[in-house]
Amino acid sequence: MFLTDEEKRILDGSEGPGKQKAMEMLYALGLTFDAEKLIPVKRAHVALSGQEGDTYWCELLVSGGATCAITPTTNPYWDTCYLTKFYEVTKEELDLANRTGDAYRKIGAKLTYHCAPGLSTGVPFFGEHIAYSESSATPYVNGALGARSNRESSISALAAAVIGKTPYYGFHIDENRHGHLLIEVEADVKDCYDWGILGHVVGELAGYHNPVLRFKHKVNPGPEDYLYFGAEAATSGAVAMYHMVGVTPEAPTIEAAFGGGKVPATAAVITDKDLKEREAKLTPATGDINLVMLGCPHYTYDQILEIDRLFAGRKVSHNTAFWILAEAGAVELAERSHLRQKLELLGVRMVGDTCIDEPCWKSFEGHLGLTDSPKCAYYRERRGQPFAIRRLSECVEAAIKGRID
Repeated sequence: MFLTDEEKRILDGSEGPGKQKAMEMLYALGLTFDAEKLIPVKRAHVALSGQEGDTYWCELLVSGGATCAITPTTNPYWDTCYLTKFYEVTKEELDLANRTGDAYRKIGAKLTYHCAPGLSTGVPFFGEHIAYSESSATPYVNGALGARSNRESSISALAAAVIGKTPYYGFHIDENRHGHLLIEVEADVKDCYDWGILGHVVGELAGYHNPVLRFKHKVNPGPEDYLYFGAEAATSGAVAMYHMVGVTPEAPTIEAAFGGGKVPATAAVITDKDLKEREAKLTPATGDINLVMLGCPHYTYDQILEIDRLFAGRKVSHNTAFWILAEAGAVELAERSHLRQKLELLGVRMVGDTCIDEPCWKSFEGHLGLTDSPKCAYYRERRGQPFAIRRLSECVEAAIKGRID
């Protein structure tokens, strides 16, 4: 792997141990994937988790004098000021969250605390080389926007932000962005929930390969649709790049999606029946619910408006908590428009800068929760809370009754 003289100096420690550690990470990553060189990036996203390993890495770089050459955006942990008014956490859990914020401030990150940077806080240009971690962000920027990022870890993304470069391999190279398998979609996808279920089916079919979707019916997905599709394709599989023929920017034709080469035989056909079967497989749980959790990935302001429309003045059951996790800008807009205050009178709360996979939600564990996101259910179930999965309108009706039938 070729290194410039400047890169060699950093690797040798001439610019301090913090930058040296970051360069060691990028160099090792490049060697592992046979990268030819490092290339400049002007944008990075770090999926900080508020967990010990990620925080330790950032503190290690900071203690060695490192600061970011480019300002990365960051994933959320949790709003320690607001949520501790409602839910108990241990001193150790709170201390770790505060350490996380302090470390990323010191290294020079942009504390956006948003898991969907491609929608608002870090929207890259078509063809731009970037270094993005966060499983739902990578397929969005690659597939929907046509930017170029590998599936970075929080550790490698932060190293890229410190150095301002990333190894040149994987999805940075044209040939690796071409489609691998053709999937015909005959199903009628109408909203972001449908797109999420479709993504869950596609992810299981594709694994880590690049799926190419050809739709029988005309589709016009919006940002939330792309986001839900990619998030679930990265949950059931490891999809980081996809094409939709005649829809996404690198697939104006099916031939273009496969790099101008031979179009393979159809690998699978997805019908309405397949989506219904997947939904049934994912959502068998019924009964009383103690939590409705929405916002994995983070909800947008338009989605909050839809919740208000669906409630139509009705109130959440006194046995159920209803939380919307959103990008801070969406929460601020809801505050300005008095939508937040209106929804709170109905028992609907919202919080920015917060992830579903955090210790502040542990009091709900052991009882049934409800969400519109298979990704949310996946993470919460690992922490000990079973979840049912339903489309948004059904989540609202269940919250009002306090149970899902």
